[in-house]
Formats: sequence, structure tokens, C-alpha cells
Amino acid sequence: MTRRITRACRLLVVTLTAAVLQATPAPAADSPPDGVITWGTSADRIGDAAADRGYRMVVHTSVAGRDLRIRLSNAFGDRPVTFDSVYAGIQQEGAELVRGTNRQLTFDGSRSATVPAGATVYSDPLPGKLPAQSDLVVSIHTPDAAGPITGHWMAMQTSYATEGDRTAEESGAHWTDTIGSWFYLDAVSVRAAAHTGAVVALGDSITDGWQSTTDLNRRWPDYLARRLQRTDNAVKGVANEGIAGNKVLADGAGLSALNRLDRDVLSQPGVRTVFLFEGVNDIKAHTGVTAQELIDGYREIVDRVHEAGKCVVGATVAPFKGWPEWDPAAEAVRQEVNQFIRNSGEFDAVTDFDRILRSPYDHERMLPSFDGGDHIHPNDKGMQAMADAVDLGSLDCTSRR
Repeated sequence: MTRRITRACRLLVVTLTAAVLQATPAPAADSPPDGVITWGTSADRIGDAAADRGYRMVVHTSVAGRDLRIRLSNAFGDRPVTFDSVYAGIQQEGAELVRGTNRQLTFDGSRSATVPAGATVYSDPLPGKLPAQSDLVVSIHTPDAAGPITGHWMAMQTSYATEGDRTAEESGAHWTDTIGSWFYLDAVSVRAAAHTGAVVALGDSITDGWQSTTDLNRRWPDYLARRLQRTDNAVKGVANEGIAGNKVLADGAGLSALNRLDRDVLSQPGVRTVFLFEGVNDIKAHTGVTAQELIDGYREIVDRVHEAGKCVVGATVAPFKGWPEWDPAAEAVRQEVNQFIRNSGEFDAVTDFDRILRSPYDHERMLPSFDGGDHIHPNDKGMQAMADAVDLGSLDCTSRR
């Protein structure tokens, strides 16, 4: 169901060497660097900040490359936040890092960065290579943070926190508080091989990974990233921009897909394709949203992605009969929306998650062997089946020119 590209583009053990850091100036805040995103997450307000706190965050990268850069976000802050010490290394086990890999990051040549309310900042490139599928650890310290904190609540990954600045330590001895969220960090990029691109998954809790196994990277975008690394596809980077409870049309659990598209998706470096898999929360909330309103939301996203010169793959809304908010009226909207996704020709390609996940005996219900237990979120096996269903060729715009 692939469409022509003319329409689509219309509208570190890592070898983060122990050499002395040679910083180069970073671009202005909010200006994406050259390169390709290798990990990303969607930002939201997740509580109130605390001063003199350290966060050691574990993230699993996708594409290999050099000169990693991180993006720190104060998108939901109401005042500036200062990061006076930021390090990146490779996870050994728990909060402990592989010896010799923990290195300090700089920002426009400085060891500290102050990010205004509503803004983001990129670090300078950190010389060295980062292999694909690395367990990267970013440690940050905020000396005087206060007010709303920006981060990602449901990480499905154990990270660590401490009092005071322990960012330079490779030992995990002082990082004794475990946390299940990422704080301030929302992207990691690298300079990848020539012509390498990335795909961003824009979604809700299914994309975010709820009901997948914590710490094992078994969200469907993780399985997709592993598939891509084993092929000669030019798209290697994968960023997971899912938010649990997120909707296409209305703010609530994070800004709506429409309202966060620019920041979470189009601003990321190297993005070639957007993979849109949202809608079930709009449908099951029973707020009066019609199929036509949801279709109009999809069309707006498609147009904006195309205007940015990127492709968009649409995924059908998965079955959720058995979830407490399911009823025949919601099912009728889902069926109408899915018919549009499959047959309208608006998307550059379609992945039919509905057909992959549904029971052959009841098309309104998820296949029991894929069901994580609540009848709406797939388990690890279901997540893998979703990733396996994606036509990898549909993710590479250049392959259809």
C-alpha cells in the first residue's frame, strides 16, 4: 500500500574513548544538529522539581554513530533550570558504568547550561563512536531546580537518582534511589553513516510500551529498531514518542498529537518517516469525538508531515473489546476510522495492526496470546508481532524515488 514519494514529500563497551573532550560550539537552543536521532522520548510535565538532585538515566539507543549529542528539555518549566554537570557513559549493571566510559558533556563550550522556560538545549558533540543498541547512561545534576519538572513518566526502564552531584562517578554506590521516569532528557543523536535516516513512532501507551517487560526493551519500536539494524535499510534510527493516554485531538495525558508534532517529532534530526499509531484514546473516552473528526486530525498530521518533506505511515487502531470503556458505539467509530486508514490513500503506507493483533474468532477482540491482560495493551509477544508486521521498505522515503 505504498504511495509515490512525489506526494509524500510534497506538501560508550562503547568506544567513547577516554581521550580529552574537545568541545565544539552547539547550535542555538531548539535548533536540531546535523545527524540522526538514535533515541528519543516525549516530554511532559511529570511533577515538581527538587534542588540539588542528580538523575542517572538509562536509555537504549538504536543507530550507531559518532559524536553523540543529547537534548535537555525545560518545555514544561515555568522558570529557567540549570544543569551544572552532565555526563554520558555506558551501563555495566544497574547504576554502575563501564570503567573509562563516563565523560563530561559541554554546552557551547561550558560545563553548565541554563535552559529557559519552554526551551531545549543540545550538548556539544562528544568525540568517539557509539555502537548500535547501546545502553547509554546520561547523568545530570540540577543545583537549584524548582517548579514544574519536564520529563517522561512511564519509561519502562529503571533509572537512578541521588542527592548532590555524583555525575562523574562510575560507581553506582551513591545512586541508590530507583526511578521509573526520565527527567529532562528527551533525545540523543549521533552522526551516522552517510544517507542514514530515522523513523519516529508517534503514539500512545501501546507505543510507550505499557505491558511490555520493564528493562528488556520490548516495546514494539524496540523490536523494530532491532529489525532495522539487521538489514541494509537506510533507516536505522528509531525514536519512541509515545505517551500513555495520549490523544490525537485533545490535550490531557501530554499535549495532543497535533499539538506536540513539531516538538516531539519534526524537530528531531534525521527523521525520514513518521509512524502514526494513535486514536484509541480519542475513541474510548466517549467525549463525542466522531470518526470524521478523528480523520480530519489524521489529515492535518499527514499534511504537516508532508510539508516538512517527510513520509508518514499510518497504522490502524487495534481492537480493545474487553477494556471497560469498549462498547458497540466506540467499535463503530474504530471500524470507520480503520477503513479510512486502509483505503483513503492519504498515507504513504499503511501497517494494519488491527489485523495483526485481532482474534480470528472475534475481530473486535485482541488475540489472547498477544493480550497483556487488560485487552488493550499487547504483551511482549504482541509487541514483536507488531514490529514484524511493518514493511521496512515503507520507512525509507528515498527507496521510492
